Amino acid sequence: SVSPDKGGGPFVISDVVFSHPMFVLLVFAKEDSQSNGFCWACEKANFRCSTARTPESALECFMEKHHDLVIIDHRHSRHFDAEALYVFSFLRPDREEASVMPLINAGFNRRYVENANMMACYNELLQLEHGEVRAQFKLRAGNAIFTALEQSQEAIEITSEDQVIQYVNPAYESVMGYQRGELIGKEIKEVPKSEKNKPDLLETINSCIRKGKEWQGIYYAKKKNGESIQQNVKITPVIGQGGSQRRHSSMARIHSMTIEAPITKVINIINAAQESSPMPVAEALDRVLEILRTTELYSPQLGTKDEDPHTNDLVGGLMTDGLRRLSGNEYILSTKQAHHIPSHLATPLSLNDIPPRIAATMENEDSWDFDIVNLEAATMKRPLTYLGMKIFSRFGVCEFLNCPEATMRSWLQVIEANYHSSNSYHNSSHAADVLHATAYFLCKERVKQSLDPIDEVAALIAATVHDVDHPGRTNSFLCNAGSELAILYNDTAVLESHHAALAFQITTRDDKCNIFKNMERNEYRTLRQAIIDMVLATEMTKHFEHVNKFVNSINKPLAALEENGNRILVKRMLIKCADISNPCRPLELCIEWAGRISEEYFAQTDEEKRQGLPVVMPVFDRNTCSIPKSQISFIDYFITDMFDAWDAFADLPNLMQHLDNNFKYWKGLDDRKLHSLRPPPE
Repeated sequence: SVSPDKGGGPFVISDVVFSHPMFVLLVFAKEDSQSNGFCWACEKANFRCSTARTPESALECFMEKHHDLVIIDHRHSRHFDAEALYVFSFLRPDREEASVMPLINAGFNRRYVENANMMACYNELLQLEHGEVRAQFKLRAGNAIFTALEQSQEAIEITSEDQVIQYVNPAYESVMGYQRGELIGKEIKEVPKSEKNKPDLLETINSCIRKGKEWQGIYYAKKKNGESIQQNVKITPVIGQGGSQRRHSSMARIHSMTIEAPITKVINIINAAQESSPMPVAEALDRVLEILRTTELYSPQLGTKDEDPHTNDLVGGLMTDGLRRLSGNEYILSTKQAHHIPSHLATPLSLNDIPPRIAATMENEDSWDFDIVNLEAATMKRPLTYLGMKIFSRFGVCEFLNCPEATMRSWLQVIEANYHSSNSYHNSSHAADVLHATAYFLCKERVKQSLDPIDEVAALIAATVHDVDHPGRTNSFLCNAGSELAILYNDTAVLESHHAALAFQITTRDDKCNIFKNMERNEYRTLRQAIIDMVLATEMTKHFEHVNKFVNSINKPLAALEENGNRILVKRMLIKCADISNPCRPLELCIEWAGRISEEYFAQTDEEKRQGLPVVMPVFDRNTCSIPKSQISFIDYFITDMFDAWDAFADLPNLMQHLDNNFKYWKGLDDRKLHSLRPPPE
């Protein structure tokens, strides 16, 4: 209550934003019992307090600290001129005026009659804090809240306790098609309802609100144009304030889109299932939705780097595009003119002209245990041309492409010439190995049933060219070194993009080796797209995406797998498995390939150190590396799950047996703390 004015007294202004603890400014010309009473009251209430003696110092202090309460002494008018003191204009109060209205009009909102009693001062401050100051604070905060509501992309509706619409935000107008003026003041029951809701849904919602509980679930709303849209709605009762807030999730806006992404459809199905699910199921589905809404849906999360440095280095080296370090170091690919057939390969070989020892080496090329290393030695490091001729002949590739055998031979020779024989791993022997695995997989019954002849031809060609002109360095290395290729391909799938592009450049540049020359245009475009897609699928950054998409599809019936989208998944999985099938080869071949890839990684680490580049795979230091550990990590992280899925699809028990044997071999070496490819001689 405000006591009547009996000749002037201190006045209180509380027109500033409240913050806790409250900050009080006492404007008193001189210290006396009244000012001391307010000082003591502030101390008792744990309020911060400043004192000013002159109008100038009061204004300066307030402008600096923005107090929550300003108490001004007007008992001695000769000391203060209210107009001169305060920042907003008001009439100087007449001390004989009985009414408080002139004071209110002047900007004051409370009058305190002189009373130096400390408890009186204390009680006055408490009433001000819990009344007007907090009310002002809420009012100011309310303005900020409504600004946020106006800017929110969620559709929001606020109603009173008796369900009269008090507010809708612009997002609501956009989603529902109404203008604000058409809704405010109307009862909710006056707004048309969708017939798609269950009959008792509104009663369920109202029951929750009456009990002061929040309701969340699927609700069908009817737009102004009569269309029903499914919304994920949350309704929150505002206890004690006589109203509720209804938030329509942005899912409502997604539903109104004409183009709906598959992941959106999945989320909508789960949202709908939640509506009629018991609480444990609904909560589990909530967790599912959280996972689905993350950006990295296919990449498993690794633990700390200390847990397995080999796995972390493999992931860092194979699944990233480098550290993007800007430096003066440039890694330039060989400038040799590799796009012409070398003279020693100029005379095409006929399938009938293959020397007997090479032909004998290839007799069992349709077996998984075929020894590519023997063929490499017999052909003087030209296994791709010879094996390619035999496999392409077996699959009738020339007939499909309508190209002469001589053109195919020339093409195989020029492609092989563009592999770097100086690379210990990524050379034409690796390409021949991947071609062999691809041909083997294409002969598996379920694979044959899933693919068309054009898919088979695309797979064989993609396997042949998938690493052409590989420099023996990873994508991460090329990006860190600022190589010409990394710049050309924007640090994204650098090598894989180069392999695919160069393969078509080489092929189409010279009619003598253009195996696509006689193809019909549309068929060529389809084949080209399939080859590019398969080569790009060998990039390891998308390893888990390809594997998981395949796993999610293999349980479908065969008819569904024959659809184009699933054929693509099968082809990607096929070339990925062929590309990194070394751990599934017989033990001696597995050991040979492990030694070659390790040497290539060692050479990269050596060069990174020489050039001062980031070392992307520190465990591949030739002086300290444990090859068994690196193989165990590679098998655990990349191979096991992928080949389990591929085996479930294509039925490959022999490969899985080799994989098991090879893993045990590496584990045995590691258990003996050996770092080498083989145990020491007895």
